[in-house]
Order: sequence, then C-alpha cells, then structure tokens
Amino acid sequence: MRSIIASTILLLTVSCKNENQTSSLSNYFTYNQDIVETAGVEMIPIKTPVGEFKVWTKRFGNNQKIKVLLLHGGPAMTHEYMECFETFFQREGFEFYEYDQLGSYYSDQPKDSSLWTTERFVEEVEQVRKAINADKNNFYVLGNSWGGILAMEYALKYQQNMKGLLVSNMMASAPEYGKYADEVLAKQMKPEILAEIRALEAKKDFNNPRYMELLLPNFYKEHLCRLKEWPDGLNRASKHVNGEIYTLMQGPSEFGISGRLAKWDIKNRLHEITIPTLMIGAKYDTMDPKAMEEQSKLVKKGRYLYCPNGSHLAMWDDQKVFMNGVIQFINDVNLEKVQ
Repeated sequence: MRSIIASTILLLTVSCKNENQTSSLSNYFTYNQDIVETAGVEMIPIKTPVGEFKVWTKRFGNNQKIKVLLLHGGPAMTHEYMECFETFFQREGFEFYEYDQLGSYYSDQPKDSSLWTTERFVEEVEQVRKAINADKNNFYVLGNSWGGILAMEYALKYQQNMKGLLVSNMMASAPEYGKYADEVLAKQMKPEILAEIRALEAKKDFNNPRYMELLLPNFYKEHLCRLKEWPDGLNRASKHVNGEIYTLMQGPSEFGISGRLAKWDIKNRLHEITIPTLMIGAKYDTMDPKAMEEQSKLVKKGRYLYCPNGSHLAMWDDQKVFMNGVIQFINDVNLEKVQ
C-alpha cells in the first residue's frame, strides 16, 4: 500500500513539473497572439532627420525583468555574427533582441550619408528601446566593437532608461585603438607582410584583392576570430556588410581606424556612466585588453571580464569564458549584486 501511495505522489510530482515546464515554455515563446506570428521578427519604424525608415529586429523570449538589446559591430555589419547568443540566452530565460542597425543588410538602406553619425544612431537605439517596451528596470545593452561605441554613447545620453551596460571588445578612444594597432599589433606581423600592406594603404589601393589576401591570414585570423573555421553567422555577416557605410565610418579595414570615427574619444567621460557596466577584453583582441580593464575602473560600477583565449570576437573563440561571464553579470545586476 505504501509503495502505491509513494508511486502516486511521484507521478503527480513529475506531472506537475512537466506542466509547469510546458507552461513556462509556452509563456516564453508567446509574444502577441492577436497578430500573425512572425517568429519574433519585427520591422520597427525609425524617424530620422531625412525621413522615416524601418530596422529589422528579432525577439527571443518573454521576460519582464531582463530585456537585452544586441548591438552589432561594423558599422553596417549584421546581427548574424551574434547568433551565438541564441542558445545561451534562451537557456537562461532572457528576453533578447537581435537587431540590424539602419543601413545594414536586413534593414532599410538609405543613401543619405548624413545619417551615418554616432549621434543619429544613438537616437535610433532609443526608438528601438521604446518599441520593445524596455525601461530602467529591465533594459540591458550589449554592444560589440562599433556596437560598443554605440552602447557607451547611448549610456552617456540615456542611462536613465537602462538597467545595465555591457561593452564587448571596444576601447573608449579611437586614437588609442589606432595607436595599439600601429605600435603593438603591427609589430607582431612579419616585416615584409606589413610593408606590403602599408604600401597598398599608401596608394589607397583598398579594392586590390591583395589587400584582404594579406590581412585575412595575418591580421583577421589572429585578432578578429581565431577559430580555424569561421562560424557560418560570421561568414554571412561578412558577405552582407554595407561596405559604403563601413568605409565611411571605420575606414577600409579593422587594421586601425581612419573614417569618421577616427577621432572619437569618450574616455574622459566614462566616470559619467553610473549604471552597472561590464567591460570585456581578450588577449588577442584588436583592442588593448589592459585598456578594457582600465575602463572597468573608470565607470562608477564596473566589472572586468578577461578572455584569455579570445580575440575581437571572443564570443566565438573563447565562448565559454565570454558567455559565462556575460550571463553571470546580467544575473547579478538583476539580483542587484553589482554595487
């Protein structure tokens, strides 16, 4: 008799757990059933000084306490190389958004060059925040590379609307980034390789196939992503980059910076950022990891995450360290463990 009762209790317990899990999953993947479901994809209208356009976003999950907006690099790369967050963040139950900034492949691509300024992109992010109903109680911004520039600039203007900031692999000073490329990373190349790259740059012969033939194995494979085989998302993002915007703002490559962003520097303003902030650096990064650590001390509530095997895309080539640190930070901020 006792064994029958015990079996019944066990069966009911398992049944309740399964029901709770099913209910939880159902809530997590349900956004708005009153409209045609689009797997979370929404084209969000954005107002600009030269008209209204739409940007591509994709929502994952339903969590009123944690909403993370991912800001890709480039400028004018795509969300595709950040798809690695999907499994990690969904396992945590985070609500998060992949997003192609205006001018990027899946969003509208207007031709007016006046749109490609940091200030205008900041206002775009604010409009996206409103559209996803995020606020100071749940809104996290995670930006990588150029997305890190955008994330810091957004925080300087709108941190009152944020819960936390994550800056992945982006120094707060473009001139210092350029100096690191010239004085540290360039010297790690073979002299003859560097000489040929510099000769092509001097002639501004950036469309010469030889330029990328040299940079890909000698710089990108060393400092951008160190995986022997690049992930599919990164390959797709590379194919889809808007080269016109990228060159205008960044310059011809990741090897230094020479576009509109060349003089960008907000290092002396980091103390103004008072929300919890995670700065992420990596040993082989295009950005100086020591500078990333310093930045974590210049903000008011900073934390530093170091990826010993990572490069500029440490989310890929030092994935466990990167993702565990990011998830821990978000959970700590959510539980108010970051002071």
